[in-house]
Amino acid sequence: MSNIKKYFLPTISFAIVLAFLSSILILLFIPLLCNLGFDPILIPAIKKYMFICAFSTFGAYLQMALKEYLQAFEIVLFPNFLNIIGVFVHLFLDFVFVFGWFGLPAMGAVGLAIATLLSRTLFGLILLFYCLKLIRIRKYKDLEYFVKLLKLGFPIATAILLEVLAFNLITIFIGRVSGVYAASQNILITLSTATFMIPMAISNAIAVKVGFANGACNYKDVKRYSIAGVGVSVGFMAICAGGFIFFPRFFVNIFTQDPTLVKICVPILLLMGLFQIFDGLQVSLGGVFKGLKATNIVMFGNLVAYWLVGLPLGFILAFKYNMYLYGFWIGLTVSIFSLSIMLLLILLKKLRKIKRAD
Repeated sequence: MSNIKKYFLPTISFAIVLAFLSSILILLFIPLLCNLGFDPILIPAIKKYMFICAFSTFGAYLQMALKEYLQAFEIVLFPNFLNIIGVFVHLFLDFVFVFGWFGLPAMGAVGLAIATLLSRTLFGLILLFYCLKLIRIRKYKDLEYFVKLLKLGFPIATAILLEVLAFNLITIFIGRVSGVYAASQNILITLSTATFMIPMAISNAIAVKVGFANGACNYKDVKRYSIAGVGVSVGFMAICAGGFIFFPRFFVNIFTQDPTLVKICVPILLLMGLFQIFDGLQVSLGGVFKGLKATNIVMFGNLVAYWLVGLPLGFILAFKYNMYLYGFWIGLTVSIFSLSIMLLLILLKKLRKIKRAD
């Protein structure tokens, strides 16, 4: 364990450098917003939102890096609990700053950005202080460590980037049609993100257990943890899917009573029920591949599923057949289904090889 502790400072340094680069890219992108076809009335608010959110990357990257670091010690309960609590705190702060609770002025989109900045920074610092209580800081320089970190982490980071870009691209293009669709997309993403927290936490636990078993050449445990983790993740998301399918109006009404938004969101929430199940499957399978150090598979899977299958299909349905946001979500559902099947087939092939080797 002492050998792992020496990587604490390099991990933080790596996260801060990446956050700094991300912040610069966001700030450089702001002047280009005028060329994306948004309603001119929305441009000032979007620019303010992006400017504030650019500085939230430090807290976000710090929390993500330390959460992954703690997994090396099999400390997953506190960071994942913190991640789940963070969703609800973020949502609460959204209401506080957007609508002006507790005597504060209503800030609209700027309030959303402030809530993001505060919540990300707060939970990043909480996890940092938690680590400082557990770990004795040691200076350590090892170029090979950073090379290994990039080799293993770059494909996973790219996979996440491809997925996030796909969702954001949909928000941008559907927002050009109508601000109502953009608002609906935000509601749907918030609901999807809230349920996704549990499978993501399970995926992290799978990565730890499979990683240790794989390192010890204990292939029986590799299979056991893989099957158990995937089963729990898919089972939880199936319950969430049932809620979205049978009570869609209830979940939409948590955010809005506007009849137009409800009319747009409810049919899509029925579709999201199917999306949820395969989302739980793909993220848990991603955890297995992370434990097996086969992160390239996840990256190429996301590239094919989202950018070669789902997004083109979504654009065709949205704009050629005038299905708009519903068409995009059909594309996303096909993406997540395709990705899950690809990862599952590859994993089954790997497990069969492990069985023969065992």
